[in-house]
Amino acid sequence: MMPAQPNLDEILAGYGRERDNLIPLLQEVQDRFQYLAPEAVQRVAEHLELSENDVYGVATFYAQFRFVPPGLHHVKVCQGTACHVRGSGMIVDAISRTIGIEPGQTSADGKFSLERVACFGSCALAPVVVLDDKVFGRMTAAKTKKLIEDKE
Repeated sequence: MMPAQPNLDEILAGYGRERDNLIPLLQEVQDRFQYLAPEAVQRVAEHLELSENDVYGVATFYAQFRFVPPGLHHVKVCQGTACHVRGSGMIVDAISRTIGIEPGQTSADGKFSLERVACFGSCALAPVVVLDDKVFGRMTAAKTKKLIEDKE
């Protein structure tokens, strides 16, 4: 049996029209749909009686919001101090070369998306890569490339 598709009307009905509801509303929309589609942003703006520019202004300020659907495999690379010092930048570069996308993008085939994350709080395992919600510590560019290739 297929899971029920989220319904934007149901989400909107759960929120009043106060501007204070903007961030929680965007969070729920993204949780349910995995990203903020232009149509969803428009509907949220209408519901809260805001301009779409106001909604985009808030949503683009926070790194948590995505405007493109995530890939089947979501790759996150920690950019915290410990990870940065131990080479997370080289890992991001290796992933970008391997799957042909930059952070914040999804591959054309929809298979992978890449995201930089401020910190996972796993500094003892630095550098950290999270692939499909599984944490991999003490990563290198070569180990990360192998992880990606195993998912292709």
